[in-house]
Amino acid sequence: MAALMRLFAFIAALLFGGTAMAAEPENTVYLDTTYGRVVIAMRPDLAPATCAQIKALVRRGFYNGLAFHRVIPGFMAQTGDPNGNGTGGSGHPLKAEFSREKFVRGIVAMARTSDPDSADSQFFIMLGAAPWLDDKYTIWGQVTSGMDHIDDIKKGSEANNGAVADPDHIVKMQIAADADKPAKP
Repeated sequence: MAALMRLFAFIAALLFGGTAMAAEPENTVYLDTTYGRVVIAMRPDLAPATCAQIKALVRRGFYNGLAFHRVIPGFMAQTGDPNGNGTGGSGHPLKAEFSREKFVRGIVAMARTSDPDSADSQFFIMLGAAPWLDDKYTIWGQVTSGMDHIDDIKKGSEANNGAVADPDHIVKMQIAADADKPAKP
């Protein structure tokens, strides 16, 4: 039943322009930007280990305040590096979890080096379709609402591989299941 609900939410998001909310709070990420909230439906059916690591990092507050350090117009917006320049991570590389899902607008996937098993904490959100990435990067989510806020993020120069001077930052990331819980004393 849970898998059916995930599938329904994913299809609804695609059919209705990314406005449907993800059905499972435990597999929904709220990514708050200065422009507004972005809701990401996680895809543990595609990348269970990656989703588990993202959840653990989100719950630690790892992503709060990190820059969108690489943003290429029409392609993608990348974040998740504590160094803010594409060189850092959490120190816990993951084995690749490639799937047959397509790289279309709103897909959320792990960034990596040329080593397929080097993804760690950095991820990118697709601003447009990129079929040349299909089967080469781990997809772990899909934006279900707030894609317009990702579109508003400051862009870098294509000539400089998308590096952003004075970049926008993640205000806060949280798992939806934790969002309404009071802070522990």
